[in-house]
This record gives sequence, C-alpha cells and structure tokens, in this order.
Amino acid sequence: MKDRQKKAVSIKYTQNDFAPKITAKGKNKIAEEILKLAKENDIPIYEDRDLIEILYTMDVGYEIPETLYKAIAEILTFVYLANEKYKYMIKESGE
Repeated sequence: MKDRQKKAVSIKYTQNDFAPKITAKGKNKIAEEILKLAKENDIPIYEDRDLIEILYTMDVGYEIPETLYKAIAEILTFVYLANEKYKYMIKESGE
C-alpha cells in the first residue's frame, strides 16, 4: 500500500479574478507550514484528499479550470460560512 504524503494547496479568489488561483502548494514539511500559517491567520481549512491530488498537479498562479468550478464553489461556500461564523463569534465576545 502506497503511503500518502501530506499535501496542502492554497487558493485565492477575489471579485477581480476570472477564476480562483492556486497561491501556494507543498508537501510534508511545506504542507505543514502552509497549514500552520492558515491557522495563525484564521484562514479556514477544507480537507478533501481527492481534490488535493488534482489541485496539486497544477502550478502556483494557475487559474482553476472550469471543470473544477463546482468543487471549488463548495470550498468557497465553506470558507464564506466559516468567516461569517467567526465574525459572529467576535461580535458576541465584544472584541
């Protein structure tokens, strides 16, 4: 059985972008650093082993192809909801 290496890919999408872009990727120690930075900056982390394998084949700066829009839309929805929950928690705590 093949051991899976830990992998991480970060994506970013702004209203000015045509499509979400890959902003960083790495495996093992670099993946751990990407995840650490995400946690430190309150960036939601979405885990999907199958999707990460596809995204990992793409270069940094690459726009996500249309065939993956549905999967990426699910991730962006997850991030949006996590951000809204975080804002609500901050508001409730009075920070």
